[in-house]
Amino acid sequence: MNSYPIARVVLDVPLDEAFDYLAPDATPEDIGRRVRVPFGRRQAVGVLVELSDRSDLPPAKLKAITHIFRDTPPLSAADLKLLRFCADYYHHPLGEVALNSLPTRLRQSGEQNLPSRRRYQLTLAGQALDPAQLPSRAGVQRKLLALLREKSAAYREEIADLAASAPLALKQFLDQGWVEEQTELPDIARPAGEPPALPSLSPAQQAAVQAVRGAGPAYRVWLLHGITGSGKTEVYLRLIADALEAGRQALVLVPEINLTPQLEERIRRRFPGRALVSLHSGLNDTERVHHWLLAQAGRADIVLGTRLSVFTPLPRLGLIVVDEEHDGSYKQQDGLRYSARDVAVVRANQRGVPIVLGSATPSLESWHNAQTGRYTLLELPERAAENAVLPAVHLVDTRHHKPDHGFTPPLLKALAARLERGEQSLVFINRRGFAPVLLCSACGWAAPCHRCATRLVVHLRERILRCHHCGHEERIPLACPACGNADLVTVGHGTQRVEETLTAHFPEARILRVDRDSTRRKHALRDMLDQVHGGETDILVGTQMLAKGHDFPLLTLVGILDADGALYSSDFRASERLFSQLMQVAGRAGRAGAGGEVLIQTGFPEHPLYAAIQRHNYAAFAAALLDERRVARFPPFCHQALLRAEAPSLASALDFLQQAMNAAKRLDYPVEIYDPVPAQMARLAGKERAHLLVQADARKPLQAFLARWMAVLRGDKQQKVRWSLDVDPLEF
Repeated sequence: MNSYPIARVVLDVPLDEAFDYLAPDATPEDIGRRVRVPFGRRQAVGVLVELSDRSDLPPAKLKAITHIFRDTPPLSAADLKLLRFCADYYHHPLGEVALNSLPTRLRQSGEQNLPSRRRYQLTLAGQALDPAQLPSRAGVQRKLLALLREKSAAYREEIADLAASAPLALKQFLDQGWVEEQTELPDIARPAGEPPALPSLSPAQQAAVQAVRGAGPAYRVWLLHGITGSGKTEVYLRLIADALEAGRQALVLVPEINLTPQLEERIRRRFPGRALVSLHSGLNDTERVHHWLLAQAGRADIVLGTRLSVFTPLPRLGLIVVDEEHDGSYKQQDGLRYSARDVAVVRANQRGVPIVLGSATPSLESWHNAQTGRYTLLELPERAAENAVLPAVHLVDTRHHKPDHGFTPPLLKALAARLERGEQSLVFINRRGFAPVLLCSACGWAAPCHRCATRLVVHLRERILRCHHCGHEERIPLACPACGNADLVTVGHGTQRVEETLTAHFPEARILRVDRDSTRRKHALRDMLDQVHGGETDILVGTQMLAKGHDFPLLTLVGILDADGALYSSDFRASERLFSQLMQVAGRAGRAGAGGEVLIQTGFPEHPLYAAIQRHNYAAFAAALLDERRVARFPPFCHQALLRAEAPSLASALDFLQQAMNAAKRLDYPVEIYDPVPAQMARLAGKERAHLLVQADARKPLQAFLARWMAVLRGDKQQKVRWSLDVDPLEF
């Protein structure tokens, strides 16, 4: 047995194991710290997860840890517990889970040169120091000792104010071991001023807040189902206030970065003097690690962030809020394919704190959990603003009102009426670019993406064709590459074409297009939203970026183009997503008391989905969908996992999955195993893709099967394909 402690370290590598290293100076306080270790021919950064006095490897084969990074605090036992759950549930290597939960700067080797302040405090030896022991002429040293005894810690600037020679006296104290130096992150800006007057709550809002308060600070999942404009955010703010008053921290998750600035500003105004940090991809690496460390140190009272923020260390966690809990953006689609919403529920359970899931259109899984008693349902059935009512939804039958360049006469008439009254309108189409297809009128050639099984989208202003899946771009050809015909036509509509059509119909209107292309510049979206709120825009043209979370008081009309496409989808979740999207975008109209109207152009006005939207009846629609899924044995009435494979050829991917299926059947577990099939988009970014679905009636047998199956697959070192497991998949 080795006399040195053995450190078990996990690394950011696709190997499901911890690696043993010698760690002669490691202590239990170092568990959870970053370390640098030799790994093969390179030095790698990992996380120390365990100390032991023995290893299965002989001592001669063990290498020593190169360095333990003590410049930042370690991950706590609670943090490591959550990471281990994710590794176990999603069957992903713990090292990849742990390292990818950290900010980029903390995954890199070397001490972090973070913005910081240095402070100094007496050691035990310094506290026992008798001033009489100091030289008789050491007046500055006596002043320094008195200062450090008066204050628990002093900053370098305070010490420098004592005398010109005070820094030299400080160095002498450090050399003698009488003083120790600590590095402290600078405080975050806290808005000054008085908190605003609290708005009065509706009876439903009051009942929701009282229900959560009455249950106390213990773990419970609350599903807050509120129609658009019902004041869900105000309920969140009241509950956050309760957590802060109890000395706890609050974690607020939002699905997209676009929703963060508006909510961040509202929280800052409500809680002046409180430290709020945001965590999202719009921050640079230094900002992100600074905010993350402030949260870990307990100095950030509120953390507002997107998906990855669910892993942020929070020592005083008292409340978790997941806004728009139904949103698919909470599901990571590569690497560790986790659901931030589901991980948030697990984290709340582990920490014993309440969690609020809010949505106007909850996911069917969450709705089912509320109906069966696993979650507690809270309802906000009315809009919060005085005299505000839900918008009237009208269907425009495109079989009778033929669209001209995407617009029917009733929609154009409604837009003109709003312009005359000085009100704002939103035209929604969930497709950016000018047109989805460039077509040859002679031979039928349609510009394909040679790297993906899809077509290139026309971006006319940039004169390029762009793939919205892999990012490939090429110039628009002057003639058909297949037959030489110069008559190339654009088919379909995107946001750019809609903007052009509206400009032709309403040349005096101030039209603003909001999509991923127009908001690429930093702060572009914020500036655009300021224009809308300032009344400087007449007609908004937008994609799903505008469908949720935004409050436009002057907007009274929403026109929806090309909604029928999702009705043709083979995805069993397509109707749920379409209903949610249309309900969300319809909810932008008439939020401030003025009457709102929604016009949906459709060729299927009799479809039950549109009837449910007209009635604003989520509960009835959800009940119908759950009945269908119960009969078909789809989630939430079963539990699924998808084995994905990609390879240079489709045959190779399918062959691997066939072998995986054979191995699965030999394990003899109560799970259903389906045949391998090509993915819905069989080619993406130059790789051919296929998948294999397994499902079970209960989660426990599925998890037991997956653990055995993954061990078998990882043990096969001859594989030539790239594969991954997706537990609880949302996309096929």
